[in-house]
Amino acid sequence: MSERWARAMLSTYRWMGAAVYPLIGGYVAWRASRGKEETSRRKERYGKTQFARPPGPLIWMHAASVGETVSVVPLIEHILSHRINIVLTTGTVTSAQVARERLGERVIHQYVPLDLKPAVSRFLDHWVPDLAIIAESEIWPMTILELGARRVPQILVNGRLSDNSFANWKKRSYLAEALFENLSHVVAQSEVDAERFRVLGARPVTVSGNLKVDAPAPPVDQAQLDQLVDQIGPRPVWAAVSTHDGEEVIAGRVHARLKARHRDILTVIVPRHPERAETIASDLAQLGLKVVRRTSGAPIEADTDVFLGDTIGEMGLYLRLTEIAFVGRSLTWEGGQNPLEPAMLETAVLAGRNVQNFRDSYQKLLESGGAKLVRDEEMLAGAVNYLLGNDPVRRAMMRSGAQTVEDMRGALARTTEALEPFIQPLVVKSRLHGRNGNDG
Repeated sequence: MSERWARAMLSTYRWMGAAVYPLIGGYVAWRASRGKEETSRRKERYGKTQFARPPGPLIWMHAASVGETVSVVPLIEHILSHRINIVLTTGTVTSAQVARERLGERVIHQYVPLDLKPAVSRFLDHWVPDLAIIAESEIWPMTILELGARRVPQILVNGRLSDNSFANWKKRSYLAEALFENLSHVVAQSEVDAERFRVLGARPVTVSGNLKVDAPAPPVDQAQLDQLVDQIGPRPVWAAVSTHDGEEVIAGRVHARLKARHRDILTVIVPRHPERAETIASDLAQLGLKVVRRTSGAPIEADTDVFLGDTIGEMGLYLRLTEIAFVGRSLTWEGGQNPLEPAMLETAVLAGRNVQNFRDSYQKLLESGGAKLVRDEEMLAGAVNYLLGNDPVRRAMMRSGAQTVEDMRGALARTTEALEPFIQPLVVKSRLHGRNGNDG
């Protein structure tokens, strides 16, 4: 009964998707007007493209946003070393920029098609992938069903299920099983994630660890860094990175508290969504703080209170300006953001207590002493003040965090091992195609 009900639900989803497809243009246009879509590439959301499919085997790899894109770059480079073509889809403008910066023209980048049958079918008809690799937690029913109907193997890598996602899927376990049975393999981040996928019907499931650990440290333009370091001079610096709405004002108030003890302190704030920068700057100005936005090109001066990092792809620059970083979406929001980049750059990590989405990483950092959690604004101010005034403690946290990341490495090797049965036939196919092409 439950199986028939699940298939009826998925059939309804497919029918509704086809029905709303002609009306979806207004939604995409609205997103473009807010800077969330590249206007010139809106057709890619409908599965259309200006690129021809390259000859030979091709893998479709999907990474939703910046974090997922960065995490799969080493995996992509491993696959490219076997001379297999990749079409990489992402869902955000910022992730598209990261893909361009990290991979250039070595892959074909497209925006992921809308999870509606006409768009997905058009995309698959054109690219005809031999394998689909999906990063983390992107579960799109129509895409999964269409790939399944075409018998394209689907692998979920760096898989994770948040507390909320797992609870929601568990309430609809019959639906989860109908979808997850289409996955050929799930490579989960942790044992907790693996067990959750198994409960929902995925088979087989293995554990790799977090691919983000094996990603290289975020890059930096050394000349730009040297220039900012010269402007800052000997001033004490702390940063609030990957912040969400409400956390920038908290950081501003923490700055005001700290200024009573550290008169020349500089606070670096890097919002998760840079398009909010104008609002953030206004909110901070209302607190009486002098703000310099990175995009303004203005120098950091002696009376600058806050350096606002409102650019994309420069996290490596901002983190190298400080030895203390609060990682956001953990005080006013839930789930947390990735603490691994600050840790690998030898930064003492602070965060709120709502870090469920990165539970495994935080647990390891907390156990080693590389991170500390704070419950509120007052505790955050106290922690930053304590670390600024205690060099041995701060440096011990920095060393512990970096060592923890080093100890966690190995996810890439375990992931490539799990993918080997799916990649190796494509390697053979690529070689055969090359020979046939040369013969021609």
